[in-house]
Amino acid sequence: MPQFFMNKRLIILLVSIIILVALIGFSLSRSKLTWPEQFIKDTTGWVQTLVSRPVHYVAGVIDNVKDLQDTYQENKELKAKIEEYGLLKAQVQGLQKDNEELQKIVDEYPSLNDKKLLKATIVSRDPNQWNELITINRGKNDGVEKDMAVITSAGLIGKVKSVSTGTSTVQLLSSEDPTNRISAYIQKDENNKEKNKKTSVFGLIEDYDKESKNLIMTWEEVPDGLEVKKGQIVSTSGLGGVFPPDLAIGKVVKVESDEYGLAKKAYIEPAADFYDIEHVLIVKRESSEDDE
Repeated sequence: MPQFFMNKRLIILLVSIIILVALIGFSLSRSKLTWPEQFIKDTTGWVQTLVSRPVHYVAGVIDNVKDLQDTYQENKELKAKIEEYGLLKAQVQGLQKDNEELQKIVDEYPSLNDKKLLKATIVSRDPNQWNELITINRGKNDGVEKDMAVITSAGLIGKVKSVSTGTSTVQLLSSEDPTNRISAYIQKDENNKEKNKKTSVFGLIEDYDKESKNLIMTWEEVPDGLEVKKGQIVSTSGLGGVFPPDLAIGKVVKVESDEYGLAKKAYIEPAADFYDIEHVLIVKRESSEDDE
């Protein structure tokens, strides 16, 4: 009996295989699918489409996000490079400007060729004393001393009033301090060509007129035959050895007598701009250079 059932199962298996092979062969030999086959195929395709679209969409979103991240990083790096380039360019331009200003000073004042010019930057300025004082980033450690001349490429702006280790306070020519006096002279009139005659007027810069924004120079004696005129140049005289001679101060714009008629005074338009100052040069004295 068991043998019969085993043979029966074997026969059923063989018949099933034969039918399956026959169906496969029949399907391959036909060009047209039956409706069950077509239904299964269409259903499978629709399911694949339904599943693949969201998958492709999500994959696309992920790719886009990655692209955005890459773009953001690239833009960040590019921005950093642009900022670095801008900073470098500004530094180069600043150095060029400083070199040009220094060259102008050397060209303008040949007498400074044997002096040592020390560059300094304004680090602070009190709004309440804007026309009085400025603080620069040079001090005793740099060899700065009291009463040294301070200039720009345009001319003299003041002198060192006090010195600390790393900074100094500069008193501007526009200061109203009555003790702020500077020896000066009015250069000769080019139209006066008489020989053996003094052609310069010496005096003191000792005041500043806020209203006209002019320096005031006074003197007591004028060489015979001389007349101070508008447009004449005023420079440091070098008398007393505090300042080197021939640093530009300004030019005469008006001349008048003092209130007592005993002395003359001239209103001097400053050569330098006292209001807008960023960098200055300190003229170190020969004794300071020798000490170094």
